[in-house]
Amino acid sequence: MERKLIFRLFSLLVIVVSCKEQPVKEVPVLRNESQNKKSIISDIEAELKEAGYLTMNYVDEKTKDTVIMQQYFMAFLKSGPNRDQSKAEADSLQKLHLEHLGRMYELGYADISGPFGDDGDIRGITIYNTPTLKMADSLANLDPMVQAGRLEIELHPWWAAKGFPLR
Repeated sequence: MERKLIFRLFSLLVIVVSCKEQPVKEVPVLRNESQNKKSIISDIEAELKEAGYLTMNYVDEKTKDTVIMQQYFMAFLKSGPNRDQSKAEADSLQKLHLEHLGRMYELGYADISGPFGDDGDIRGITIYNTPTLKMADSLANLDPMVQAGRLEIELHPWWAAKGFPLR
């Protein structure tokens, strides 16, 4: 008898708990996908323009997506006039140069840097993600290799799709 009572009480408890109404979460009203994309694109462009970046956009004919183009600055690191440092000094400058490029990347000013694979006058590139040529030039010229005259900078505006990865 006691077992039946416990079983009935347990069954009643299960029914009560399972029938308890869960609070309804409010779901935001979403616009259609096209409106959401347009809003996101407008927000990104507004944020970039407010920060001083130049942008433009176009509609990709295949995907019908709007692509935001942003102006970046490509720094060509060229052989400088003073390349007669001792090996120890050149090694020290190389270490400082790599630290500088790493710092530019970590601070968000440089998106990618790297050397060329030949021994030509253009030694490498850095792509600066800054609002102005003047700012990119200032940052590029802070490089210890440039300050020592081992490298010199040639800077050009360059347009690329915002957020597209390298392949």
